[in-house]
Amino acid sequence: MGSRHGLEIRAASAADAPGLAVLLAEAGLTIPPDSLAERLEAMRTGAGVALIAQEWGPPSGLVMLHWYRTLTEARPVAQVTALFVGAEQRRRGLGRLLIKAASQAARMAECDTLQLVASPELTDLDAFCRATGFAPGGPGFVRPLRKGR
Repeated sequence: MGSRHGLEIRAASAADAPGLAVLLAEAGLTIPPDSLAERLEAMRTGAGVALIAQEWGPPSGLVMLHWYRTLTEARPVAQVTALFVGAEQRRRGLGRLLIKAASQAARMAECDTLQLVASPELTDLDAFCRATGFAPGGPGFVRPLRKGR
């Protein structure tokens, strides 16, 4: 997806599993690297993508994006199902860059809407979502991906 000042946003692969396992453990999710590697490989063939932010070491951020068809929308809807940024890397714009990359991937999958499923009671997340163009809607937050919608 691109790089900026040593930071790269790219699709995750099975080789990233050990570093991602550390990132996820920091957030309280314990997933063995071999299981994580299998899940990342399965993502590559499904309707979605796992994107990582990586500088000079293990991944410092992860966004999981899935898209699906609904009866009420003419085009697929994209949904951010996970967003993680390492504690030491927060407040540096990584989350914003991951959402931007996820939005680009969703547009390429012909989606018009990006949802971020989360509880609005999470005030830090609420502020982040509003700052990145999301508004409360549905089970979390939603934002259009194309102008004029």
